[in-house]
Amino acid sequence: MPIMDNTFFVYTVQPGDTLTSIAYRFSSSVSAIEQANALYPPITDPGLIFPGQRVVVEKNGPAVIYRIVHGGDTLYQFAQDYSSAVDVIYGINPQIGNPDLLYVNQPVFVPAFIYRVEEGDTLAKIAKQFGIPLSALFSANLNRPGWSPDVIYPGYDLLIPLSSSRNILVTSPRPGTTVAAGQTLSGFARAFEGSILYQLKDSSGGMVTGESPIQASAGGPLYGTFSIPIQFERSPQTSAGELWVYARSAEDGRIIDLVKIPVMF
Repeated sequence: MPIMDNTFFVYTVQPGDTLTSIAYRFSSSVSAIEQANALYPPITDPGLIFPGQRVVVEKNGPAVIYRIVHGGDTLYQFAQDYSSAVDVIYGINPQIGNPDLLYVNQPVFVPAFIYRVEEGDTLAKIAKQFGIPLSALFSANLNRPGWSPDVIYPGYDLLIPLSSSRNILVTSPRPGTTVAAGQTLSGFARAFEGSILYQLKDSSGGMVTGESPIQASAGGPLYGTFSIPIQFERSPQTSAGELWVYARSAEDGRIIDLVKIPVMF
């Protein structure tokens, strides 16, 4: 599965920008930007970009997506674009002092990852694979060159929103990927005393891992990070399943802030 584990920037084209200047700014290459955004014939003329378009730019580095702030951008708009919550985006970006004040050209970590389209893919197939509605794909990729709700091209880099609730964001494992015992479960959480939980089921409803504790690095009202190895208590009986990450209400013990992640075994 072509999920790209590298650093990516979502950059809004400015008047006077060229692919060469954008590639230089982000230590990327013109050819990589052209491929990632379908900037080639017969889709468009090579290098043809317009102010206001959002291009995806790849750079060697850790697996993270940054949105480069453009004039008029807000955390609310970022939350809408990536099917998340303002609290989440603010909480995972401690460099933002005021959630109502963003600075032009400021990089903001956004809850998304990159999927590189393969031959035979469709948007419906991709949405099902990652357990997200088609509308989430549309929102994340609007205003991009090469984007169409009807046709996608092999090699195109699609932005896929990460699984989150208002208080929990799971960064690994990615939706639709294969999980195994010992694999890392990581992300961010805002919870009382930093205490959250996870469980893992196969698609027959069999419990692979019963409810197990996770301790985040900080308690609410802060978002702490968490990273633990996934434990298997029994072997999955099917090839697919679901990972749940959540908290429990201090009032009545019910599950709250549930994040569901489709996985393979």
